[in-house]
Amino acid sequence: MPIHRNATLSAASWGPFVLEGFGGGVKIQALLSAVFLALYVVSVLGNLTMIVVISLDARLHSPMYFFLKNLSFLDLCYSSAIAPNALATMFSSSKVITFAGCATQLFFFSFLGTTEALLLAVMAYDRFMAICSPLRYPVTMSPSACARLVLGTYGGGCLNSLVETSLTFQLPFCGSTRIDHFFCDVPPLLQLACADTALNQLIMFAICGFILAGAMLAILISYGYIVVTILRMRSGSGRHKVFSTCGSHLTAVSLFYGTGFVIYGQPGGVGSVEQAKVVSVFYTLVIPMLNPLIYSLRNQDVKKALGRLGQRCTAT
Repeated sequence: MPIHRNATLSAASWGPFVLEGFGGGVKIQALLSAVFLALYVVSVLGNLTMIVVISLDARLHSPMYFFLKNLSFLDLCYSSAIAPNALATMFSSSKVITFAGCATQLFFFSFLGTTEALLLAVMAYDRFMAICSPLRYPVTMSPSACARLVLGTYGGGCLNSLVETSLTFQLPFCGSTRIDHFFCDVPPLLQLACADTALNQLIMFAICGFILAGAMLAILISYGYIVVTILRMRSGSGRHKVFSTCGSHLTAVSLFYGTGFVIYGQPGGVGSVEQAKVVSVFYTLVIPMLNPLIYSLRNQDVKKALGRLGQRCTAT
């Protein structure tokens, strides 16, 4: 059905899409399904454990762990927005996703990803205030201030997602409806549009570049001051505790922003489609699985809280 040159879209633009996912035969699909399922289950269990432990242990009711609990919640939702549908399409012969389902998945994927990027910057600011201004910390990072910061990250994520989703799905899709990916993302969707997507690509690059650069600048400035403060410390144990706390966050930042920059922070993104899929698996499933491990294995407070929770469970 032809697409008119005015703003009216044909009915073909609103039809379902087909998620091609990964290639290969039945054995390859079965192996990929097992990997996806394992990553998703570990991610769900790990993030739910972090949320429960931080909520139940009064010693972890501090700003740092309030932000960490929100990070676990975002990771839980982030992987849940992708993995169940990806698993369903692997086992399906049609691999169809509706137009509304694709738009919804893109919205939540962009919303949760942007919110997490902003939250990681807020967590760096929290560490900066705790280490560099400990006397002002209780006032500056009060419960109401922490709630406002978290709400601000969700607001920024929602705004960015609305812009990206609306710009993408106002394009006419009059040709192929086969998405060469395992979920609905902006780059593969733009390849299906039968209209000039230069403006969309420019806006996506500008928005993602601004978010990544702005958040990274906040993180670098915060850790610049933190490093100066650490070097002035005379206590070796104090330095070790600060390095342990900040090391976990820096690891999470490096993983998330590194993969985000590879896909969205440069014009053209990843050259190979298959490489883009592998990187996408990393930041949609592997990172949400790793974050609880990073923060629990390198954090003595979380380890002790897990031990206390285990004792309470065995006692009952």
